[in-house]
Amino acid sequence: MWIHEIDPVAIALGPLKIHWYGLMYLVGFGSAWYLGMRRARKPGSGWDEQQISDLIFWGAIGVVLGGRFGYVLFYNFSQFLADPLWLFAVWEGGMSFHGGLLGVIAAIALFGYKYQKSFFDIGDFIAPLIPIGLGAGRVGNFIGGELWGRATDQSWGVVFPRAGDALARHPSQLYEFVLEGVVMFILLWLYSARPQPKMAVSGMFLLLYGLFRSSVEFFREPDGHIGFIALDWLTMGQLLSLPMILLGVVLIMLAYRNSAAVKAC
Repeated sequence: MWIHEIDPVAIALGPLKIHWYGLMYLVGFGSAWYLGMRRARKPGSGWDEQQISDLIFWGAIGVVLGGRFGYVLFYNFSQFLADPLWLFAVWEGGMSFHGGLLGVIAAIALFGYKYQKSFFDIGDFIAPLIPIGLGAGRVGNFIGGELWGRATDQSWGVVFPRAGDALARHPSQLYEFVLEGVVMFILLWLYSARPQPKMAVSGMFLLLYGLFRSSVEFFREPDGHIGFIALDWLTMGQLLSLPMILLGVVLIMLAYRNSAAVKAC
């Protein structure tokens, strides 16, 4: 058992405080830019450096705005109704991956309109660039001592003071770092390294994230003000991940069916 005593503030300059969680966002966007540039330089990629820079910039805006709006809508809508201006209180924290995903989808649509690229050409290109940022975000969650796991008697359990008790808990943030960050990056990067039919990489991203997030939710403590959605085990995270799993399967099936139909012609 280990007691979490990590300072969430990385740099303090008088009243200015830079949190580790914010730095993790920079790691995520920086890694996406670097990996995108690396792939754009390959012959016949169909991408140039300016497009990559614009895509990451628009995607970053989509992540931040969508993540905040999604958190308010999916996890704290009652507080928004009581105080609509709370939507803009970003300094209080509160981000949702599923909301961030919707924000990125909107950014992709706008980017595609400007550069005349199809939605799935962009989605397939950017999907393998995302997991490192997801993993970095989970490390930020762990350092901040938030989004802790359920109580456990395992030797690697961590006591999170912010939980308000002395229970050892699963470090579920690190489980998500491994699955959503490391494992998903390796699988998607290798999968997309070879030509795949359009929609396949996007579908694989949705499928893998949905499966990994749903799995970790069994170890993660549900949000206190929401609890379990149904059956004493279904969480909001699992409920929001289910459409991702289904859509991921559909996109992969359509991708390979369309590819087979083209080859048969």
